[in-house]
Amino acid sequence: MGKYDAIIIGGGHNGLVTACYLAREKRKVLVLERRYIVGGACVTEENIFPGYKVSTAAYVNSLFRPEIVRDLRLRGYGFDLVERNPSSFSPFLDGRYLLLGPDEDMNLREIGKFSARDADNYPKYEAMLERVSTVIEPTLVQTPPNIARPGLGDLLKMQPLGKAMQKMGSAMGEAIEVLTGPARPILDRWFESEQLKATLATDAVIGAFASPSMPGTAYVLFHHVMGETNGKRGVWSYVKGGMGGLTQALAKAAADMGVDIRTNAEVAKILVKDHTVSGVALANGDEFEAPKVASNLDCRLTFTKLLEPQQLPPDFLAAVERINYDSASMKINVALSALPNFTACPGTTPGPQHRGTVHLCPDQDFIERAYDDAKYGQPSKQPVVECTIPSSVDPSVAPPGQHLMSMFVQYAPYKLKDAVWTDALKDEFADRCFEVVEQYAPGFKQSVIARQVLSPVDLENTFNLTGGNIFQGSMALHQLFMFRPVPGFAGYRTPIKGLYLCGAAAHPGGGVMGAAGRNAAREMLKR
Repeated sequence: MGKYDAIIIGGGHNGLVTACYLAREKRKVLVLERRYIVGGACVTEENIFPGYKVSTAAYVNSLFRPEIVRDLRLRGYGFDLVERNPSSFSPFLDGRYLLLGPDEDMNLREIGKFSARDADNYPKYEAMLERVSTVIEPTLVQTPPNIARPGLGDLLKMQPLGKAMQKMGSAMGEAIEVLTGPARPILDRWFESEQLKATLATDAVIGAFASPSMPGTAYVLFHHVMGETNGKRGVWSYVKGGMGGLTQALAKAAADMGVDIRTNAEVAKILVKDHTVSGVALANGDEFEAPKVASNLDCRLTFTKLLEPQQLPPDFLAAVERINYDSASMKINVALSALPNFTACPGTTPGPQHRGTVHLCPDQDFIERAYDDAKYGQPSKQPVVECTIPSSVDPSVAPPGQHLMSMFVQYAPYKLKDAVWTDALKDEFADRCFEVVEQYAPGFKQSVIARQVLSPVDLENTFNLTGGNIFQGSMALHQLFMFRPVPGFAGYRTPIKGLYLCGAAAHPGGGVMGAAGRNAAREMLKR
């Protein structure tokens, strides 16, 4: 039995961030990862298609906190970002297309092809989102207040947020709507072009079991102005060599600081004595001692699989069991012999139409109809398909002359009404997704060398994500900030002394951000 100052359950990006910050303060840290590779859902795997570096789950970066990159000197460990410009391409079946990105002049020209009014409104819309992000972004690196049992410190935490909202003046109502409301009414109010609205609306629902007309979807809209790449606001990027370039850099930084990282090490039980954590036991029977344990797993796994019910207060356990893990996202990784040749913007050499996210969605009603199928327990008859082709700007992820595509698809519900996710059903749905791409880029299907189809059930089984939910619990308002994971326990601590949450199950939630891991480490280092 080994003894450590702290044990991290799960070697995803947040868990590795927590380990690094603890080790910087000379703590002896052990990271235990169930899979053969660290990184959680942020990995590069080279055993999917020979010669390809596949970002199996997470596929783009922008939100990872720049202060973590600086603090841990991740650039020196091989972390490198490849900027995407333009950041999105939306082809349409009438032969037109829309490009969007960090180039403001290009955005105005592109949007102006569809609506002069929308081109005039777009900078004002982005400025509105920037105002909202200035209120929200500082909260990402804060420990939320305890609203169930607030003390003076909790009330003081609320003061800056209240002042920031006050400064917004009459714009406060719009900010509240963005934080709590549906995306569609906001987009309809600002714009008239369905092509622009559909492009923005797909980002609002990605990863969520919701349509743009449902409350909570507007919250995602301001994320595209909030992140940064290489110091440039709102610029999204690929990690060079695949998303595992980030987590491998974190692992190298951790190892250099003395962190003990073990793979193929599945934790079966969190050990507790007198309501205080004492260590963990592995599935193979090995045990490790530590006065502090941080779980990078979701709440269902942490509190109902690794602990006994009697070890937790009944009201806390009941709140945990209410957490929503609904999911309807499918990930398809595709090896290609050639780039897609889009009818609306032809070309088989890397061009602006290949660099960013390809949105294959004509209008908002298309999304609503796709959601309607999922609402009744069916995979979408006409799915909403988003594609990224990292090899168009980072040739290192595919063999020479070949390409790699990630497809993130809505809606493929985790729970089906009259079926389960068999290989046959996955292939049938993936074929429909490929038909969608074929409509916009004839010849696409012929270019497919191989594919990997991951249903929500596969995402659950592979990455330990309950319900296949990529955010470790939905990002609706009642599961955010001071309510995440449950009211009274948003400060990374749990009812068991010495046991913490350090992953996306805690504030600020999902996305490759690292903030939860950094915030949790700060709490663990407090006396």
